[in-house]
Amino acid sequence: MRIPARFAPLLFSALLSAIMVCIVSGFVLVMNQGLHPGLPAAWLHSCLMTWPVAFPTVAVVAPRVRRLVEWLTR
Repeated sequence: MRIPARFAPLLFSALLSAIMVCIVSGFVLVMNQGLHPGLPAAWLHSCLMTWPVAFPTVAVVAPRVRRLVEWLTR
């Protein structure tokens, strides 16, 4: 199943935000709580709580950052 190209910016935002949320929330949890048996559940909860904030943020900010990078690298 292929996704139409018109959805590429939305898919990019969804994937990038999901990857970043998983990495950052995992890092912060380990740094603050250390490794413990409840870490996977806490990590999942953290990801599910922060991704709805990260996704629209990336969707709005990414196009502006692309334009800024294009302007800075001309």
